[in-house]
Amino acid sequence: MRREFSAGAVVVRRMRGRWWIALVRPRREHHRPEVWALPKGQLDPGERPLEAALREVREETGLRARGEHKLGDVRYVYTWDGERIFKVVSFFLLQATGGRLGDLPPGMEIEVAETRWVPLAEAPSRLSYGGEKQMARQAVDALAGVPPAAASR
Repeated sequence: MRREFSAGAVVVRRMRGRWWIALVRPRREHHRPEVWALPKGQLDPGERPLEAALREVREETGLRARGEHKLGDVRYVYTWDGERIFKVVSFFLLQATGGRLGDLPPGMEIEVAETRWVPLAEAPSRLSYGGEKQMARQAVDALAGVPPAAASR
């Protein structure tokens, strides 16, 4: 069975006294319009998971981010062209530091149909995939009790 490794992120920022998360709606024929996901993608050759997560965030959301807190790995098997593939996606908790949500690099509109800020507490019910819902719940737990001043550092 072939193996694939990807990285993704729960990208947050503090607004109006609460945490918000950046979500993406992929633009793929097999995705229903209501699918919402976290930014993620495959590692480039020689790229570490955190580097890939930061790059994917920039490409799929238009945001720059920082952070090193690994939330965990999501593992699953899928079939592509008749081949079974075992995939591991490492997710990181990142804070947005700049850029503008939806200001995608040229060419990325073929991958991303829409981006949106959503209150972090609502993310587990908005996200479409079980593993990503779990990563959002872990981010809620990790940020519980983090004072606004600490969030802006």
